Parts: sequence; structure tokens; C-alpha cells
Amino acid sequence: MTKRMGYRAWRWQALWWHHFFLLWSTIDGQTRYSIPEELKQGSVVGNLAKDLGLGLSDIFDRKLRVASEAGEQYFSVDAGKGELVVNDRIDREALCGQSASCVLPLQVVIENPLNLHRIEVEIKDINDNSPSFHTNELSLKIPETAAVGTRFPLESAEDSDVGSNSVKSYMLPKNDCFTLKMKEVEDGKIVPELVLEKPLDREKKTVHQLLLTALDGGNPVMSGTSQITITVLDVNDNYPVFDKNIYKVSLGENTAKDTFVIKITATDADEGPNADVEFSFGSRTPDSVSSVFEINSLTGDIYLKGHLDYERAASYKIEITAKDKGFPEMESHCRLQIDVVDFNDNTPEIVLTSEPQPVREDAPSGTVVALLNARDADSNNNSKVTLQLPKGSPFSLKPSFSNNYALVTSGALDRESFSEYNIEITATDSGSPPLSSKKIIPVSITDVNDNPPVFTQPSYNVYLKENGVPGSILYSVSASDLDFGENAKISYSILDSKVQDVSVSSYVYINSDNGSIYSMHSFDYEKLKVFQIQVQAKDQGSPSLSSNATVHVFILDQNDNAPAVIYPSSAALGSLSHQRMPRSAKAGHLVTKVTAVDADSGHNAWISYRLAEATDASLFTVNLYTGEVRTKRAASEQDDSSQRLLIEIKDDGEPVQSSTVTVSILLEDGLHEPILDLRQKKAAEPSKKTGRITLYLILSLASVSVLSLLTFLILAVKCIRNSRSSGSCCTRRSDCDDYKNPNRNLQIQLNTDGPIKYVEVLGGDMLSQSQSFRSCMSPMSEYSDFTLIKPSSTTDFKEVISVLDASLPDSTWTFESQQVSRKK
Repeated sequence: MTKRMGYRAWRWQALWWHHFFLLWSTIDGQTRYSIPEELKQGSVVGNLAKDLGLGLSDIFDRKLRVASEAGEQYFSVDAGKGELVVNDRIDREALCGQSASCVLPLQVVIENPLNLHRIEVEIKDINDNSPSFHTNELSLKIPETAAVGTRFPLESAEDSDVGSNSVKSYMLPKNDCFTLKMKEVEDGKIVPELVLEKPLDREKKTVHQLLLTALDGGNPVMSGTSQITITVLDVNDNYPVFDKNIYKVSLGENTAKDTFVIKITATDADEGPNADVEFSFGSRTPDSVSSVFEINSLTGDIYLKGHLDYERAASYKIEITAKDKGFPEMESHCRLQIDVVDFNDNTPEIVLTSEPQPVREDAPSGTVVALLNARDADSNNNSKVTLQLPKGSPFSLKPSFSNNYALVTSGALDRESFSEYNIEITATDSGSPPLSSKKIIPVSITDVNDNPPVFTQPSYNVYLKENGVPGSILYSVSASDLDFGENAKISYSILDSKVQDVSVSSYVYINSDNGSIYSMHSFDYEKLKVFQIQVQAKDQGSPSLSSNATVHVFILDQNDNAPAVIYPSSAALGSLSHQRMPRSAKAGHLVTKVTAVDADSGHNAWISYRLAEATDASLFTVNLYTGEVRTKRAASEQDDSSQRLLIEIKDDGEPVQSSTVTVSILLEDGLHEPILDLRQKKAAEPSKKTGRITLYLILSLASVSVLSLLTFLILAVKCIRNSRSSGSCCTRRSDCDDYKNPNRNLQIQLNTDGPIKYVEVLGGDMLSQSQSFRSCMSPMSEYSDFTLIKPSSTTDFKEVISVLDASLPDSTWTFESQQVSRKK
């Protein structure tokens, strides 16, 4: 055994040097290599990277890998050199058996972009197997009456090698009675036959020992031997004779068990027991045959006892022996060939050559997703496979070669509609009836930033009380993004804009993560009534997408201003006002009028007057709404000449804000009423100035009346429009009705609760807080009065130039104005 192994090693080395320079060729776009079998692991097959036109860096970058269609991974790629090397022992006989050609197909998969190359490696046979006989000893029984020239078939030797390395000849040592002849049968195979050269004489020699040697055609030649023992028999001298030397029959692979196959017939010219023939399979019949077929020894009928499988064995060649019962026994042989007809009993199979790759939703049509192969173990039309995809699928199959396909995109993809596709591919063969199978390939769609963030509403209205705590939250805006991952992460920011010539970022800031808007400081309604914020929501995609929303912030008035006295003018500078009145004054005499304003709005600006303290409370009274100080009765000599009044002025807010003014009244004898003299003088001597002032007063009152009427009409229209969404006729805000002139941004605020105490006229830009006016009327007064103050939002009344004194009986009025900063 050791000598034989050394011999094989020597032959292997010789073949290795013989095949040192391996050949490769490209046929129809395929690369082909040829190597001998039994190469050592790590032996180089060829430079695969060079032959495919790839650089060494492409092996790593494009993830080059080799897949064997045979299942076993016999080869691998040396990533450092790009060479295809042997990965495992290759035994040609185990792979291809007796096939004349042995080719291993390989698939080379390259990614980025995905591509598939097919290469073939031809495995050349080396003479590494010696011829061998089925048995080391063969026994023959030959009657002595056998005629010279009779041929006795011998067992053929088997050699796992093919071609020139297979069995080529047989050799028999020289002897007196027998020679060796060769008989060629189908497929070019030779069978040794023992030929009787001289008559046998059992009385001289009963047993003959011969050594049969089988030689192959390899270099060096290898051989195998079998010992032949020949026993010379007497009497029975006729052999059974078959009616055919070769029987042929075809069976469908779906033939049922116990089906009759064929009847073998043989006759014997002898008589009696010597003519009784028994049939059997040859002594060398393999189990793969005897497990499928059986023969009736008496009748020669052959039946199917197992299952036929065309894919396992397409044909059976069986040796049939017919033996008589004479003494000695005489036997003859024939051959039965059974061809299996393929039946479409194998469903097609879909095999993924490469795993499916994730696809971007903006991938163009034709993008390769996966590579696959369709197979069917049947033959002819039964093995032809067609693939189909469901209708409406955004994918298609692009055929390549040898039933290889590429799954590619064929339509637009949208991850927001379908984030993953389970592609069902149906494979159908061309058999009758056709068989089919299905395979589901999951393909995930990766996100592309193609959707901007969307706010829950395009604009927001926020109502905020003035004097709030700095840093408190004003409102939280929210936006959503249909994209995924980083493309759906949203950050919020405030776009730069101006509020009263100051950046809006000085007033508020926003949490970039959750959209919460916070105040930077407290707000003063008297300085800022409304402003707007432009909020931007931006995702983190590349490129990023964004959208904007507007937040309108309305400042709600709080009662944070106490009434301020603007008349008597001395009270504006101090707390004491000195007035004089004649002691002869009658009841109802107008002593003076206290005028005050409140910088707040609505109910918070409604002012009432009350006499808090007095030297003689029975002598004077103060009008609740107008602040007029009048006598309740006629003054008398007993009244003190110096009267002191403390007047409290309160607004209607919550909590109530108030202020006081002290009026000192001096009662004098002989003092005339200047107001009466002035009336008489003016009545007697009207002037152009008085007429002009009267005209202005009439026009002003008429304008206010028209504006009031127009306001009520507009409010009525708004009530009708809003009646569906609100339960009340009108929405009251700070107990005032607003009117805005679309052309001049004019806003009128009228008190509608009880007697009209004032009318606010706000003109110009709301955000600039300029061009703002307030007019106050006192219909409860005996005389009409009209006070116009500009602006209404300021609390600095020290700059007031003049005030209308309604104490003049002829409705004489003064016009007072205050200049404030205007928007540049």
C-alpha cells in the first residue's frame, strides 16, 4: 500500500508540472480554466481579477465573491492578488463519474454596481485510479465437451478514470488450453473473453488456474488482477439461447409499482432437467438496479418494484443470465436496456444569486435590485422555465444568460406609500401539465428627503395677558414630516422680522426641539398690542426642506394703570387745586370740573368720580361720570369761606385702580360769575373764531356719529358671518367693538355698555403704535365736551398742552394734542 501511495504521489507531481501553465479562454463572454484534479489546497487556477478586467482594489470595494452552482465551494479568491485558488480537494471521479467532460460552473458576483460573471473550470482527469474487478476470484465451470473456439465472457474490470486513463487492455499468462480475446460492446467498452484453444480433458486436468490482468492507458500504466478458477465439467453440452442478444424497452418515470416491463425468452436444446432454464440478473448487478426491478426466475418476466426517477437514472443496462439445470450447468447471457422517459414531476426552483439590496425611493428605472437563477431538474421542455411578476409591480425581470435574471426597478418608488415590497415571483415550466412555484423576495425602500415639514395649521392666534412673567411659555407649534429617520427630524426657528423697529428675537425665543415659544420679557399692552412671529420648521435631510407658519400674538389689557388727572391743570403737577366761587352762587352752580383719563382700555378705562371728603358735604356734589363739581344748595353767610374737597377717581378694572385730587374752593363776596359775563359778551359780539370753533365742533360730533353708525353696521355683518361658529351675536373683546378701515388701518373702539363714555380711534399701523387717538364724550354733562388725546397708549400726560373746559355754557371747547413718536 505504501509503495502504491508513493507511486500515486509521483504521478501527481508529474501531472502538476505538466499542467503548471494553466490555460484560460473566453467563450461567448465566459472565462474558462483547465486544471488537473487532486491539486493541493491553495493552488492557483488563474488571475481572475485580471481576466475580468478588475483592479485589486475592486475586490474589496465591489465585494467580489465566487459561488459554485454545484453547492460545494471548491474555489476562493485571493483578495491580495486577485487569483482564483483551490479551496478544497477536487476528485473528478466523485464530481463527474464516468462523464467524458467534467466542468464546474462558477458564478462571480460583483457589487456596486451589481454584476454577474460566469466562469467554467474544466477538471482534467489524472491516472489516479487502478483498474479493479468486482471480485478478486472468478469461478468458471466448463464441460469437457466444450468445442474448441468456444468463448467464455469474463468479468470486465472497472476504472474510475476516463479517456486514456480508463481500461484499455487485458492480459492472460500463456497456457495450453486458453487464450484471451477482446470484444467491443456499445459505448466503446471492451469485454475480455476466454477462448478455448484445445479440447478439455477432465481426466487429465480438472481445474485450471489463470490470472487475468487489466491495464489502463495512463502514464505510467496501472493495473488490476483477478484470479480465474476453471472447473472442467462433464455431460450437459447445450447452452440456453436467447431470442435476442439485446432487449430494449422505455418506461415513463411515473410508471406505477408492480407494472410489467418485458418478458425475456431463452431455450435449451437439451432435454429434461438440462433443458429447464432459470433466469436471473447478472452477478454484478448493482443494488440500484435490483432495488427497482425484479425478474421471475421461471418465466423471465421483469416487473417494476421500485420508483423510477429520470433525474437520478435516465437509463438502466441490466445483464440477464439464463442457466439450465443440467450437470454441469450451462448458462448464457443477454443485455436489457431500459430507458426512462422524463415526466414533469419537478417544480421549478428560484435561487437567489445575490441577496436583494435596499433601493432608494428616487432610484432610476433599471436599477438592479437582486440577481437570481431559475432551475428545473426535468429535461427538454419540462426544464424550460419562465418567470412572471405581479401586474402593477414597479419591478421587472431582465434576462441575462443560462436562466439567470436581474430584478430591476421599472417604475417610480415612494417610501411614504410603500416602505417595503414583498415581490412574489412565479416560476412556471413548459411541461404538460405545467408546474409552478413561487418565491417572495423582500425589498426595502430607503428614504429620500422629498417631503417638507407640515404645520398642523398655517397660522396660529395667541392671546397673552400683559405683564406676564418673562420666560413663560406663549404657545407650542407643531409640525410633522412624512419622511423617515434624519429626514423626519424637525428643528424649529424664528425668522427674523421687526416689531417696532426691533428684532422679534428680542421679544421671544423658541425651543428648536419641540416648537415651544417663550417670552423674553413681560409685555405692556399700552406699548404693544399685537405682533406676529414667523416660525420655520426645517428637517435634517440633505438637502433640508422647510415650511413656515405665522403666529399672531395679541396682548390682552390688564388694569395696571391708575386714572391720571389732566384737569384742573394744577392737579396734574401736584395734588391741590384752588378754585373760587361767589357766595351768591345758587344751587347747581358749576364750580369746576375734574377731568381724568386712564391709559388702559375697555372696562379698565371707564372712570367714575366720587366725593370722598368735604368740609361741608351738604354744599357740593360731584357727577359720577363727568367729574363736574356743582353746588347742591345756595351758599349762605354761615358757610366757611374756605372749602376743601377730596375727590376720588376710580376705573372699572379688576382690581380697581384709583387716584385722588384735592380741590380748595374759596367763597368770596361780590365775585361775579365770569362765565356768565363771557357768555353775554360772546353772545353780543360773536367773532369769526367762535363761529369757526363751533363749526369744528359740529363737524367732529357729526363724524363721530357717522363712525359710530358705520361701526354698528359692520359689527352686524360680522355677527351674521360668525353666527354659525359662535353662540353669541358678537364677540366682545375688552367690552369694546372694533372697526378697522382696510384702507387706513383705522380701528374704532366704542363702549356699548350703558351710556357712551368714550370712543377710541386707533389709526395707522397696529404694530408701530403710532397715529393713535382717543376721544372721550360725556353725554351726562350739561354741556357737550370732546377731548382728543394722542396717542392713547402713553401714560405721560405732562406734555398735554391744553384741555377742553366744558364749563363754558356756549359749548366753547378747546382742542388739546400731544405729539408722540411716529413710525419713521
